[in-house]
Amino acid sequence: MRYLALFLIAILLSPSAHAEETLNLKFGLAMVGEPKYSPEDTHLDYANPNAPKGGDLKQAAIGTFDTLNPYSIKGRAAKGLNLVTDRLMTRVWDEPFTMYPMIAERVSVPEDRSSITFYLNSLARFHDGTPITVDDVIFSFETLKAEGRPNMRRIYKLATASKVADNGIEFSFGEGFDRETVMIFALMPILSKDYWKDKTFDKTTLEAPLGSGPYKIAEAEPGKRIVLERVKDYWAKDTLVNKGHHNFDRVIYDYYRDNTVAFESFKKGDLTLRREWDAGNWNSSYDFPALDDGRVVKEEIIHSRPDKVRGFIFNTRRAPFDDIRVRQALNKFFDFDWMNKNLFYGQYQQINSYYPNTDLARPIPKKEKKSPRLLMREGDQLLKQAGWIVQDGKRIHQKTGKPMRFDILLNDPSDEKIALSLTRSFKKMGIDATVRVLDSAAYLGRMQDYNFDMTLYFWHSTLSPGTEQYLYWSCEAAEQPSRWNYAGICDPEIDMLAQSIPDAKTRDELVAKTQKLDKKLWDNANMIPLYYNTKDFVSYWKPLKRPEKTPIYGIVTETWWMDQPQQPEN
Repeated sequence: MRYLALFLIAILLSPSAHAEETLNLKFGLAMVGEPKYSPEDTHLDYANPNAPKGGDLKQAAIGTFDTLNPYSIKGRAAKGLNLVTDRLMTRVWDEPFTMYPMIAERVSVPEDRSSITFYLNSLARFHDGTPITVDDVIFSFETLKAEGRPNMRRIYKLATASKVADNGIEFSFGEGFDRETVMIFALMPILSKDYWKDKTFDKTTLEAPLGSGPYKIAEAEPGKRIVLERVKDYWAKDTLVNKGHHNFDRVIYDYYRDNTVAFESFKKGDLTLRREWDAGNWNSSYDFPALDDGRVVKEEIIHSRPDKVRGFIFNTRRAPFDDIRVRQALNKFFDFDWMNKNLFYGQYQQINSYYPNTDLARPIPKKEKKSPRLLMREGDQLLKQAGWIVQDGKRIHQKTGKPMRFDILLNDPSDEKIALSLTRSFKKMGIDATVRVLDSAAYLGRMQDYNFDMTLYFWHSTLSPGTEQYLYWSCEAAEQPSRWNYAGICDPEIDMLAQSIPDAKTRDELVAKTQKLDKKLWDNANMIPLYYNTKDFVSYWKPLKRPEKTPIYGIVTETWWMDQPQQPEN
């Protein structure tokens, strides 16, 4: 009865149809084009609205954590915290970039996207039953702008906030906004003002903050596990974006020191679901009894998202990688076909774009097939043009006499086999490259300070690239620690292209701009490209089940369920 009364109040307070037309209120908000779903839709196409509730979903996490606040820059946050705190709006995974109601039930956006006004759902509640108010939104905005993660600080500082109604808040943007700014504001997580008012936000904490999402933290032990418990009276459980989601009574992440130990636990049944990222392991190690007798399912599920842009990234801030001829030469020494066949059973494709597996990739000419020997000769000529000659079997600079020597930094021992195969090729050309594997904390620190020669790492892309492109590729990002311009790219044309992408108004315009940026980046030889996969490798124990339809971004575990729910463990 309580929620029925609240629902009736919400209807009475909601704007009339005439008011909605006057305010130009929107249900969904797309980056470009129009949203797929309408208010009449009851669930997303890739969710099963009749999925049963119950059981545990257990997955592995590697390493440890030291904070339950994922929005502060301090510490390493635990897994799964995205399930604890709701946002103003929610992204879906069968559209490139579209937002739908969550805490905000409607939005108003002018044609130029210079502001956005959110009207809150009066049913929205924190886990203690207190309503989510405009004051909580303003508090979240001010706190995250001052003490949140760098990407939040950068975007939120563009806006001023003002309360426009009991349930409305407007964010007006100043200089530097683009068409994507409204989308990023729609993703704002909302914190409880009352909970945080007497606490220090910018520090690590193992006290579970008050949340509002489909799960709450039931247990947290650094280095061992975090347990999230389903909120059975979750206020938004029957909304479009949540129907058929969040079906497990508990979501558990058990922490392991490395992936090998985690895999052994999965084989014994200690874990429910495993995503495999190594095609070699996928083809050679999945031979345990539970798989043979059908208790474990092994699937290759096709997706249509851009995969990670993974490669050996050059730090162009340092010699010899500040010379493009050196970078081009080292690319020629990498034998991808040998690596793919011998290490990964031929299951991968070599990355040939910063937006692989999408229409965002530049038109790619057919690659001329050359023998490894010919490529070695071409690379040798490039190095000689750059002043690097061979003397007594060593590659030295003809002016200084210094050898070509550098480190390749890794943070995952499983990548060592790839790096060592590359160094063997380098050695044939007189180049001394040393592979160094660091623990996660040390590696992260080196990456944040750009303190490396070459590293095996990646960039994330989406089907709707936007503001993050400037943080990946700009001169400004190259100079600032803790950004994502690992390669140190600095080119005025790249800056201009990266800044223009979020202003695209149509999909065709977005594709054209991104393809131009892709070509410019690719021609700069910032990395030795590795591989991508058009399939998700997934294995899981029965009776875990998934929906028949997979969205374009791949599997969404929030829509999975236990076909025969079990009682949670004590």
